[in-house]
Amino acid sequence: MTKDTRAQLEFFTQVLGMPLVAIFDMHGVPGAWHSFVQLDEHSYLAFCQVPGVEDAPSTVGITHAGNGAGVSAPGTMQHVSFQVADEDGLLTLRDRLRANGVVALGPIDHGMCRSIYFAGPEGLTLEAAWSEAAVDGDRWVDPVVAKAAGITDDELDAFRHPAPFERPAEPVAQPAIDPTKPHMAYPEDDYHKMVALPDHVVTESASYPDPPVPAPA
Repeated sequence: MTKDTRAQLEFFTQVLGMPLVAIFDMHGVPGAWHSFVQLDEHSYLAFCQVPGVEDAPSTVGITHAGNGAGVSAPGTMQHVSFQVADEDGLLTLRDRLRANGVVALGPIDHGMCRSIYFAGPEGLTLEAAWSEAAVDGDRWVDPVVAKAAGITDDELDAFRHPAPFERPAEPVAQPAIDPTKPHMAYPEDDYHKMVALPDHVVTESASYPDPPVPAPA
């Protein structure tokens, strides 16, 4: 979420070098803007500017952690880390940040990766990381910490080896609303109506497939 789309895009494109690939009216949200910058061939970072966001207070320790070790409310973003291709890329990004007047700490060697830490507009806490090899779960899953988190041995094994899932021949029916499960925050009556709709109705009524700029003739 942002209250200043331009400032975020200037930082992520000009300071970090991530190209802007989309900016358009946010689908289904009147007056809102949606923008995307490209992280790599497969990943994007999106910003939303929704009317009323300028009135929402930002408070370090509640809405924002302020740094990689800080606290923020459950369910909020503590910090976001994105991958760079190699160590040279990590150091290049560090120096690019500093050349633009942005403090960048690191690299710090975490064993499983090396990373740098820095801030973005509106109190974002950001990290860029690189790892020479995939994380080895046999070395990095600490059973002592898992036990302290209330995870049993059986749960730990299940967490490390999630059951595979194969999509069935027929779509799975929408489940009934279960208050013990996670839910999006819509008005209750509207949410019940939305959940009751068939998938094709949701697709047809909520889709915006056409880009905002027509293709060249």
